[in-house]
Amino acid sequence: MRIGLLGTGPWAQAAHAPALSGYDGLDFVGVWGRRASAARELAERHGARAYDDVDALLADVDAVAVALPPDVQAELARRAARAGCHLLLDKPLAATVAQGRAVVDAAREAGVASVVFFTARFQTEPEAWIAEQAGLGGWFTAQAQWLGAVFTGDSPFAASPWRREKGALWDVGPHALSVLLPVLGDVRRVAAAAHGPADTVHMVLDHVGGASSTSTLSLTAPPAAAGASVELRGEAGVALLPEGSGGVVPALGRAVDALCAAARSGRPHPCDASFGLRVTEILAAVEHLLRQSEAVSAQLLPECEASP
Repeated sequence: MRIGLLGTGPWAQAAHAPALSGYDGLDFVGVWGRRASAARELAERHGARAYDDVDALLADVDAVAVALPPDVQAELARRAARAGCHLLLDKPLAATVAQGRAVVDAAREAGVASVVFFTARFQTEPEAWIAEQAGLGGWFTAQAQWLGAVFTGDSPFAASPWRREKGALWDVGPHALSVLLPVLGDVRRVAAAAHGPADTVHMVLDHVGGASSTSTLSLTAPPAAAGASVELRGEAGVALLPEGSGGVVPALGRAVDALCAAARSGRPHPCDASFGLRVTEILAAVEHLLRQSEAVSAQLLPECEASP
């Protein structure tokens, strides 16, 4: 498979380019970026060609990996699908439900495969754990914490405009949902949503399997408190999500494996664009409820301040 990379930022440099250039049997053709100089530098580092014209790159490859902000990703993914390219996408799939649906529709109409890279779903230990817990069933509650220190520590993503705008809900929320949904089932209802410190969000979800989940998401946690955990409680007792090993590059390599397999077989991967769209729909529903809660709080606050 000939593949191109769209994007030149920290994530493309740390994950995508090393994974694509080091993958046996994959022809890493070229790089396109919104900054031509960055595309040239990244391409030279990994023995690929820099493209000034994104359509020229799409014409030369069978697939693209996208490492761009969600709104930019959605538009270029739709364009790539229409050019007949299979899609290796990042989370979140899009910044809005409409954008995400357009990607799904374009991929379906073009008959191309898609995989959205939710890290835990492509790490060996978490992936095996998710499959095991989904097979057990009988879960009563789940508690997820995805706490990052992007804005409080020394992170290369701290300057990311879309993360500043969308916050933890859209950046690490997809990670939590990618673990909860295959185990507990689809979300039937967003039961509650509330803001915590800075960009922190708490969300409570009712799942079709009968269980409820509570998630705390943040990019502004103290560095010493950062980390991710998922705890399930149910008929089988208590189960804790294991940490993944090996780093992000091997995990992204397994996502490439999944994309190649889906392209060959025509069978969609569980983490395809349709799953990415469902995650986007849930995030949008949580965001809507947060805005409603803020409006209600703004109305009640003067009354509370006036109370003795």
